[in-house]
Amino acid sequence: MHPFLLRQLLILLLLPFSRKMYTRAAVGKWDLLRHNIGISAMHMQLLNNDKVIIFDRTDFGPSNISLPNGKCRNDPNDAVFQNDCTAHSVEYDVALNSIRPLMVLTDVWCSAAAVMPNGVLVQTGGFNDGERTVRIYKPCNDDSCDWQEIKNGLAQRRWYATNHILPDGRQIIIGGRRQFNYEFYPKKSSAEKAYNLPFLVQTTDPKSENNLYPFAFLNVDGNLFLFANNRAILFDYMKGVVVRTYPAVPGGDPRSYPSTGSAVLLPLKNLGGGPIDADVLVCGGAPKGAHINAQNGNFVRALNTCGRIRITDPNPVWAMETMPLARVMGDMVLLPNGNVLIINGASKGTAGWELGRDPVLSPVIYRPENPTGSRFEVQNPSTKPRMYHSAAILLRDGRVLVGGNNPHTYYNFTGVSFPTDLTLEAFSPSYLNPNSTNMRPQIVSPISWTTIEYQQLLVVQFTISGMLNKDLVEVTMVAPSFTTHSFAMNQRLLVLFGNVTVVGKSSYQVAVMTPDSVNLALRGYYLLFVVHQDIPSEGIWVQIK
Repeated sequence: MHPFLLRQLLILLLLPFSRKMYTRAAVGKWDLLRHNIGISAMHMQLLNNDKVIIFDRTDFGPSNISLPNGKCRNDPNDAVFQNDCTAHSVEYDVALNSIRPLMVLTDVWCSAAAVMPNGVLVQTGGFNDGERTVRIYKPCNDDSCDWQEIKNGLAQRRWYATNHILPDGRQIIIGGRRQFNYEFYPKKSSAEKAYNLPFLVQTTDPKSENNLYPFAFLNVDGNLFLFANNRAILFDYMKGVVVRTYPAVPGGDPRSYPSTGSAVLLPLKNLGGGPIDADVLVCGGAPKGAHINAQNGNFVRALNTCGRIRITDPNPVWAMETMPLARVMGDMVLLPNGNVLIINGASKGTAGWELGRDPVLSPVIYRPENPTGSRFEVQNPSTKPRMYHSAAILLRDGRVLVGGNNPHTYYNFTGVSFPTDLTLEAFSPSYLNPNSTNMRPQIVSPISWTTIEYQQLLVVQFTISGMLNKDLVEVTMVAPSFTTHSFAMNQRLLVLFGNVTVVGKSSYQVAVMTPDSVNLALRGYYLLFVVHQDIPSEGIWVQIK
């Protein structure tokens, strides 16, 4: 048996003797989708045609998939391979389980992106000659689409930055290595430059940084919640003003790259009428000094805590919770039923070349509505380490797509503890078990790609073959994320409640009110699910305008 798999199974067996009340169900199912997609899945984004854009970096050297039709990339500035006929980006077709190579012209390493309200993916920055480049990908269904590049589209170099869509449809691009500022894209004029953000200076640790890829979430009041290192602010990005400063996370340990934790904005409940609470959950990371220790060959145990804070509260405080497994470089994925999947990562070390040890193979489900002490449930383990440069995203059918892992300067498949991984896996949470089929809703109407408006009465018709519990039905809307380096940018889930009525035999409808504000639900494409007793339907695409 794989030594790390054996270790994870031993942890599961010992969990009942822990002081904390962790559920030891060990559920969930893993499937290997592709043995080799040609590249390592460092960055991933699901688009509204059910295709996933994946890319890593151009200066890993040649990839394992050729560009089509004899194409080659000629880049005299590339640090490794100037004449390259291999692809460093691919399009994964979920329905066909197929891969199509794409062509990036400059280096996209450790970059960021967001899907615009019209469904177009806009990626920004990278390394070397790609650090100020903007790249556009317009989804298509005839395999004709590919990356388009805009040189010098950014005011500053952006490497390890974070992007977030804004209510006006633009992106804000925050930070990056040695960039203590932010800018917008697209720009209102060619003269528009970057704006200083002292918070990024204040949260920088000497020699370790510990504030790259800052966590950013649009609050329900229209301001941005920004988290870096172990601190957070509420930021009015239009005026460049800090609206409020939140308390530091207890313990003072860093949670941002390279001491990489992860974070989510927990589900927003659109109850209609009253104020909406917004909670942020930050999990994992590494203790102070862990990055320097790892560089010197001392791999410190990762953090095993999560901090949860209600950012809309007049007097917010961090509530600390203990995870069943310590984790650094983990990903956090919002599931359609409002639970959080914590997946991937290591239990020792930090992010960076060769700096992680002891992969955490078992995902964990976090149930935010459960009482404190009973929120975590350990899932069945994978057999594949997913540490530095791995990613996980939600798919429309409720599975979670998982790929990546390359802690090496180049592709390295032999003679190392953690070889470069070019596979794609899917993790299926327990709600996809066959014994849940009769409880699983199936949406009849509206059809996919329906356009909806704000504060609209939306009637969703669905069927269920088993016995329906009307009190346990809700509709959720999920904004798919751009995920890299353990942060799912623009990930957002809204819960819509409504009255359920009977339409016919095994046929029902639920009437819900769509979100009433662009601050609550940004314009763009969402996956809409009907959830019954924690079991979601397959999603449909809706676009809110």
